[in-house]
Amino acid sequence: MPRLAANLSLLFTELDYLDRFEAAAKAGFKGVECQFPYAWPAALQAERLTRLGLAQVLINLPAGDWAAGERGIACLPDRVGEFREGVAQGIDYARTLGCGRLHCLAGIAPDGVAPETIHTTYLDNLRFAADQIGRAGLTLLIEPINTFDIPGYHLNRSHQAEAVLDAVGADNLMIQYDIYHAQRSEGELANTIARLLPRIGHMQLADTPGRHEPGSGEINYGFLFDFIDRCGYSGWIGCEYLPAGDTLTGLAWRTRYPCVS
Repeated sequence: MPRLAANLSLLFTELDYLDRFEAAAKAGFKGVECQFPYAWPAALQAERLTRLGLAQVLINLPAGDWAAGERGIACLPDRVGEFREGVAQGIDYARTLGCGRLHCLAGIAPDGVAPETIHTTYLDNLRFAADQIGRAGLTLLIEPINTFDIPGYHLNRSHQAEAVLDAVGADNLMIQYDIYHAQRSEGELANTIARLLPRIGHMQLADTPGRHEPGSGEINYGFLFDFIDRCGYSGWIGCEYLPAGDTLTGLAWRTRYPCVS
């Protein structure tokens, strides 16, 4: 049975970040994920996880200047040193938080640089990150992201992610399959999930249009949750959506889908 994790970067945002852990636990979540934990001491977050009985299931590696519009630096040839420093920081945080998965955002392809150079940089950085993260006993994830939300993002289709895994050749590199991004980019959700299942290390959800709660848009989550369960996926599914209103009120959607916990 797939397990739901609250994404603390998008849910409970009416609260200060460190207070969102308790809100997630009170709402019945057993796991949490976040985009970037680095603005808060890892030890403070670890204390909340332990006290509340929560698992930190995912964090992102540092991804450049998010406020300025950067969406990862792994494909940027002039940022390799910064990327490697971010890998070390991500590993330190993951160890303190007891988190087994780190997602690497590819980044937006820069203008004026040959596509071959961009992709070679991306693959080389992933090889480095997979090696370092593997030495720590952790899993590295890559996620195709739709180019409606992030124009120019370097990785946007599942077949591209498969090719990257093949090219890097690291046992601990897997796909983070985001149902929302996949629906916007390519659809064909059920068959793609079934085909990719051995290579999926984490999943995330939101509905479309709007990136709101399941049941608010066009995706048939009743069918899809049951299908994922029947496929044998028992990992975490991160609730990385924008609540249409109050977070707690919006969480009523969970009661409609008995095959997730």
